[in-house]
Amino acid sequence: MKDITLYDYWRSSASYRVRIALNLAKIEYKTVPVDLLKGEQRSEVHLTRQPQGFVPVLEVDGQRFTQSLAIIEYINETYNLGLLPEKIADRTKVRALAQTLAIDVHPVCNLAVTNFAVELSGSQETRPIWIKSFIEPGLKAFETLLGAFEQSPYCTGSDISVADVCLMPQIYNANRWGTSIDKYPRIVSVVKACNADSAFVAAHPDNVKAN
Repeated sequence: MKDITLYDYWRSSASYRVRIALNLAKIEYKTVPVDLLKGEQRSEVHLTRQPQGFVPVLEVDGQRFTQSLAIIEYINETYNLGLLPEKIADRTKVRALAQTLAIDVHPVCNLAVTNFAVELSGSQETRPIWIKSFIEPGLKAFETLLGAFEQSPYCTGSDISVADVCLMPQIYNANRWGTSIDKYPRIVSVVKACNADSAFVAAHPDNVKAN
């Protein structure tokens, strides 16, 4: 049996994505919290795990893996989850769909960036305005891109894909910062399906905060 440890923060979108993938693979793992609000990501001990000072870090039998999308692909390939289609063209399209949120929206809304925006403006009121200004167009574009796939019931068809894994943490952030998804029927349908899956439910920040 593998010794698997996830270094994460309960509210981190990137950590949330990896928790979903671990749960989908039914992998047993232990969690070591890294409190971003306390600055533990910048501690000497964490920087030896992840020199960028980010979470998550997945440690498997002494090997350390960083960057959530890379970790998810590792889990996908190691446990044959089928989060990406077989055909190269289809794989590329699904990756692109996932990356519209994980690469283009999430990084500019993370804690370090929004803290800097608040520092520059001198007002905490900047944070929600900043975050919503990226989440709203990001979700609008995602909704349009979903039109190229058949939601039955997930983002790209009948099977859960990496796009679903990346969408749900962004929905958590949208809800947290007051961005409604009601005008995006495709997204609403996918969210309903994912919320009925135990792997997504168990990974939700509210269900891991106290762990």
